[in-house]
Amino acid sequence: MPDRGGGPSGPRIRVGRPSRRLRTLLMTLGVLAVLAMLFVMFSGFWTDWLWYRSVHFSSVFTTTLWTKIGLFFSFGVVMAVAVGVNIWLAHRLRPPLSAMSVEQQSLDRYRMGIAPFKKWALIAITAVIGLIAGASASGEWRTWLQWVNGVPFGTTDPQFHKDVSFYAFDLPWYRFLLSFGFACAVLSLVAAVLTHYLYGGLRLTSPGSRATAAATGHLSVLVGIFVSLKAIAYWLDRYGLAVKSSGLKSADNWTGLRYVDANAYLPAKTILFFIAAICAVLFFATLWRRTWQLPVIGFGLMVLSAVLIGGLYPAIVQKFQVQPNEQAKEAPYINKNIKATRDAYGIQDSEVAPYKGNYKPASKEDAQRLRDEADTTASMRLLDPNVVSPAFQQQQQVRSYYQFPSTLDVDRYKDKDGKEQDTVIGLRELNIAGIPERNWINDHFKYTHGYGAVTAKGTETADGGGPQYTESDLPTKGQLPSYEQRVYYGEKTTQYSIVGGPQQELDYSDDSGEKGYRYQGKSGVSLSNPINRAAYAVAFGEPQILYSGAIGDKSRILYNRTPKERVESVAPWLTIDGDAYPAVINGRIQWIVDAYTTSNGYPYASRTTLGDSTADSLTNGQRAVVAQQNQVNYIRNSVKATVDAYDGTVKLYQWDTKDPVLKTWMKAFPGTVEKKSDISPELKAHLRYPQDLFKVQRQLLTTYHVTDPGTFYTGSERWQIPSDPTTKSGNAVPPYYLSMKMPGQKDQAFSLTTTFTPNKKDNLGAFMAVDADATSGDYGRIRLLKLPAQTPVPGPQLAQSKFNSDPTIANELNILKKFGDSEIEYGNLLTVPLSGGLLYVEPVYLRGANTNYPLLKKVLVSYGDSKQPVLENSLKDALDVVFGKKAPSTGSENPPPGGGQTGEQPPPSDKTVQQALADAEKAYNEGEKARVAGDWAAYGEAQKKLKAALDQAAKASEKGGKPGD
Repeated sequence: MPDRGGGPSGPRIRVGRPSRRLRTLLMTLGVLAVLAMLFVMFSGFWTDWLWYRSVHFSSVFTTTLWTKIGLFFSFGVVMAVAVGVNIWLAHRLRPPLSAMSVEQQSLDRYRMGIAPFKKWALIAITAVIGLIAGASASGEWRTWLQWVNGVPFGTTDPQFHKDVSFYAFDLPWYRFLLSFGFACAVLSLVAAVLTHYLYGGLRLTSPGSRATAAATGHLSVLVGIFVSLKAIAYWLDRYGLAVKSSGLKSADNWTGLRYVDANAYLPAKTILFFIAAICAVLFFATLWRRTWQLPVIGFGLMVLSAVLIGGLYPAIVQKFQVQPNEQAKEAPYINKNIKATRDAYGIQDSEVAPYKGNYKPASKEDAQRLRDEADTTASMRLLDPNVVSPAFQQQQQVRSYYQFPSTLDVDRYKDKDGKEQDTVIGLRELNIAGIPERNWINDHFKYTHGYGAVTAKGTETADGGGPQYTESDLPTKGQLPSYEQRVYYGEKTTQYSIVGGPQQELDYSDDSGEKGYRYQGKSGVSLSNPINRAAYAVAFGEPQILYSGAIGDKSRILYNRTPKERVESVAPWLTIDGDAYPAVINGRIQWIVDAYTTSNGYPYASRTTLGDSTADSLTNGQRAVVAQQNQVNYIRNSVKATVDAYDGTVKLYQWDTKDPVLKTWMKAFPGTVEKKSDISPELKAHLRYPQDLFKVQRQLLTTYHVTDPGTFYTGSERWQIPSDPTTKSGNAVPPYYLSMKMPGQKDQAFSLTTTFTPNKKDNLGAFMAVDADATSGDYGRIRLLKLPAQTPVPGPQLAQSKFNSDPTIANELNILKKFGDSEIEYGNLLTVPLSGGLLYVEPVYLRGANTNYPLLKKVLVSYGDSKQPVLENSLKDALDVVFGKKAPSTGSENPPPGGGQTGEQPPPSDKTVQQALADAEKAYNEGEKARVAGDWAAYGEAQKKLKAALDQAAKASEKGGKPGD
C-alpha cells in the first residue's frame, strides 16, 4: 500500500512469535508470581492459625473463620444468582425483532459486540457482585452468631412486651437481611432494566409502546419485591422506635419511645405497612393486567402517605400536643427510660443517701473524736501511682533496657504482720529503645524480657519522701513470696522475640556480670518447620527469619505480647478495659484484665460513647481509653481474664453468671470461658472493680441518679464530673482506689471513689464509692452521698484553689520551689467522708532541678468548710493541726475547734532563713554525692538533714527572717 504520509516506503518489519525458550521463561515467571501472591495470602492465614493453636484457642479461629466463609458464600451466591437470573430472564424475554429506529440501530452495534462474550460477561458481572456482597455479609459474623445462639434476657420492653433479646440479638439480624434484600432487589432491577433496554424490551424514542408486555411483567415483579421489602421495613421500624436515639431537654442521648413516637410515629408506621403491602400486590397484579396504571397510582399514594402520615402528622402532634405540656406528656416515657437505663448499666441498686457535708466540731472532745476517726476511716494513699513512676524508674530501673509504666497500679498485699495494705506496684518491663546497641539479634534474640515486680507502700514514704519499697532490687526481694520474675508478656512489650534457640538471652545483669538464660516456657510458635519460618518471614517482613543461623529446632517466636492484645484476640466479642494490672499470685506474675460484654440494642436505655465516658486526665497519653467510638446502651463486667507474664497463658473466667450476652457468646464459642468457681481464692483476692465500668456508671449517674420523671425533665438535679484540679488539662478527675469506710460501714473496704459537682458549679454535689474488693459480699455496691444543694463544702476545684491561695501555704511552697529551682507536683486529691464532713487530703511532691523524680515533702489537708487548710510535713501532723491537737508548724493561725490552742508551740528558731538555706544546700549536695555513689543509707541521712533545714527556713521566714541573695 502507498505511504499515506507521502514519504518513501520503507522495508516492512515482521514481528515473529517469541521463541519457545522465551515463552517458557515468561510462563514460569507468571506462575512464580502467582504462587508468590498466593503464599503471601496464605502466610497471614497460616500464622494466625498457628498463633491461636499456640494459645489453645483454636476453636475461636475456626468458628470465626467458618462463620465468615459460610456467610460469604451463602450471601454471595444468593446475590450473584439473583442478579444473574434476572439478567438471563431479561435476555430471554427480549422481543424477536427490534423496531427499525435510530435508537435500535445504535444498540445493534452493542448487541453484536457483546454477542460472542455474553456468557462470559454474565459470569464476570455476577461474580464481581457476588464477591462484593459476600465480603459485606462476612463482616456480619457477630450479628449471625448472636442471632443463632441468643438466650433470653428474662426482661421485656414496656411498649411491645418483647424480650430484650429480640432487640439485642434478633432485630439487628433482621435489619441486615432487610438491607441485603433491598440491595439484591435494586441491583436486580437495574440489571434487568439495562438488559431489557439493550435488547429492545424497553424503548425510549422508538415508535409504539415503550415496553413489551414481558418487560412490563418482569420489572413489575421486581418493583413489587422492593415495595414488599419496604412494607417489612415499616413493620420493623415500629420495633426500632424502642431503640431509637433522640434528644430530650435533660438527656442528650435519650433512647426509646417518646409521646410523639407512641402516638404518631407508631400508628403511622402501621398504616404505611398496610399501604405498602397493598401497593406491592398491585405491582404483582401487572403479570395479568399488563399495565402500570394502578401500581403507579398506588406507589404515589405510598410516597404521599409517607410524607403526610410519617412526617407531617408527627410534627403536628409534637407542636400542638406535646410542646404546650411537654413535661406531663413525656413523664411516663421518661420513667421507662430511667428504669431501663439504670438496669442496663447496672446502677439500678445504687443507694443515694443525704449527707450534711459541713459538719463543725462543737468542742475539744468532739475534735479529738474526729481526729481518732480520721485514722480508722481511711488509709490515706499518699503515694500517688500517677506521679511516682519516675521514682520507680530512677531508683529501680537498674538498666536502661528496663522501664516502668508512666502510671503505676494500686493493689492489695499483706505486710509482715499479715495485715492487708494498699500497695503501689509496677513491673520492670523490657525497654527496647534502651538497648545499648540496636541490631536485629539484640532486639529480637538477646533482649527478650523484663524482670521483677517492684512494690511500695501506698500509705507511707521512706525518709526523704521517696517510695517505701516492700519489693525491690534486681532480682527483686522483699515481702512477696518467691515467684517467677521474668516478664515476657507486658503492656510495654510490643515487639516480637525469638527464644529457646542456640542464641542465649540476657536474663539480667549484676555486679558479677551478665546472666544468660534460655526460655523454658511452651508459649509462642515453633520455628523448626521451614514453612513456618517462611510464613513468618513474609508476615513480619523480615527475611532473616527464613535463613538466620540464630534460629534452631527449639526456637519459638513470641508475639501479640500485650495483655490487652492477647485477650482481644482470643475473645474478639469482648470489650477490653483500658487498664490491665499485674498481681503476684501463686508464684507467678499474672496480668489481670477486665473485659465487658456490651450491646447497643437495650430498649429504652440511653446510649453512651465508651471513649468519651472513660476519658479522664490520665488517658491523655498515660493509659488507654476503652473502645474509642464504641457506642453502647448495655454493659456488664462479665469476664475476668488473666495473662501469665512468663508463658502468656490466657484464661477467661465467667464473672457475671447472669449476663445473657455472655451466655450467648459462650454458646457460640463453647469451652473458651471457664466457670466462676474455677477462680482460685488467691486470684480472687486481687480482683477489683474495674475503673472503666465505674467511669461509665458515674457518667450515667450524673443524670440518672434522679428517679422522679419531673425532676429528671427539669434537669435541676443534674451533676457533672469535675475536672482534675491537679492538672491544667481540663479533663475529668480520675477515680481513685482507696481503702475506706463509708457512713454505716463497720470496717474499711477497698473502694473506688469519685466526686460530683452540681451542673456548672464548683461546690461539692455528691460523693460516690463502690466496694471494689471481689472477696467482699458487698462487691459492686454503689453508694452515693448527696450533699445539700446550697452546701458550702467546696468541690475539688475549690479545695485546690483554697490550698493554692492560702498565704501561709503559698509562702512555704515558694520557699521549697526557690531552693534549687525545684518544681511542685500535686498528687491525687483524695476526698473522704468523715463524721458528717468531707476531708480533703493531697500529697505535695518536690522535684528538684537536678532530680529526675518527685519526692513527697508535704501533705495538704482541709476539713469541711474550714477557712484555713494546713500544710504539714506528714499526714499525722496535718490531721493533728486540722483537728486542733497541735499548733501548725508553719506558724499560721488556725485555732482549734472549741476555742483555744492545744498542744505546745514549737520554740522559735534562732536561725536566719539565709543560714537555713545554706544548710539545706549542703545537705542536698551530700545527698546527690551519696546517690551517685549508690550509698542509700547516707542518702537517707542527707534527706533528713535537707528536710530539717527546709523546715527551719520556713519557721525563720515566718519570724521575719529575710533570705539573702
